[in-house]
Amino acid sequence: MHRARLGIRPGTWLSIAALFAAALTASPAWAEDPPASSGWGLLNLPVGVTSISKEVYNLHMMAFWVCVVIGILVFAVMIWSIIFHRHSKGAVADVTLVHNTKVEIIWTAIPVLILIAMAIPSARGIVLIGDDAHSQLDIKVTGFQWGWQYTYPGKGVSFVSKLDERSMAASDLDSGISPYSVPHYLRNVDHPLVVPVGTKVRLLITAVDVIHSWWVPDFGIKKDAIPGYVNTSWFEVDADKPGVYRGQCAELCGRGHGYMPIVVDAVSKADFDAWVKKEAAAEKAAAASASSS
Repeated sequence: MHRARLGIRPGTWLSIAALFAAALTASPAWAEDPPASSGWGLLNLPVGVTSISKEVYNLHMMAFWVCVVIGILVFAVMIWSIIFHRHSKGAVADVTLVHNTKVEIIWTAIPVLILIAMAIPSARGIVLIGDDAHSQLDIKVTGFQWGWQYTYPGKGVSFVSKLDERSMAASDLDSGISPYSVPHYLRNVDHPLVVPVGTKVRLLITAVDVIHSWWVPDFGIKKDAIPGYVNTSWFEVDADKPGVYRGQCAELCGRGHGYMPIVVDAVSKADFDAWVKKEAAAEKAAAASASSS
């Protein structure tokens, strides 16, 4: 009797291995500049530019490497058993069950110790994420179909942030505009959120219609915007990391869900103060003009 064989030619295995290696080494395609991370970070969580994002990244990597070590040990034992206890070596299947209290205690205690070792830093991370006290700047974030309203309490600044006109035009059916010709297609807005670096910013997040979710990967935060309820979150962009950071609504909120990008422009404190002064003056002038007409 001939043994059954897999119907795969030897050369095919080489092709599969080559494709797998290419998938691991290929650079992912981005419609815009990649996040703050680079290299391995493009395939992994971004390290980000806030203390929260770094804490989340460290917790993620800790869990990842614990799983890697466990996986290596488990598969090593499996492979060793397959090689040295195969039928050709004279191994005979034995269904006799042997109880060993010491072994059972060991394989129960080790996972418990691993979980405790992982739970302690995880609890510290949860406390850090929830600690929005002593903020230096509050911003009210209101989600709606399909955009965001940002209000700076006490500063006289409030505006709506929506998908930019070029992305909107390119997204129209039969527009004739190639999305590849639009910088940051579907990831740009007409009026970004502006925040100062090195400042603890607390977000007061709500919505007016359905549930949305405010998410910026490089900040390490994602918070639901729920009608009639105010969620809080916070971030502090590293003082040496000014720049533009992008995110999007992460809660399916209707047919325009893909048209709710988030853009945060992190600037120096001096530039932020100048921007607030300019925006407040412009809004005050617009309100005076509207009342007089």
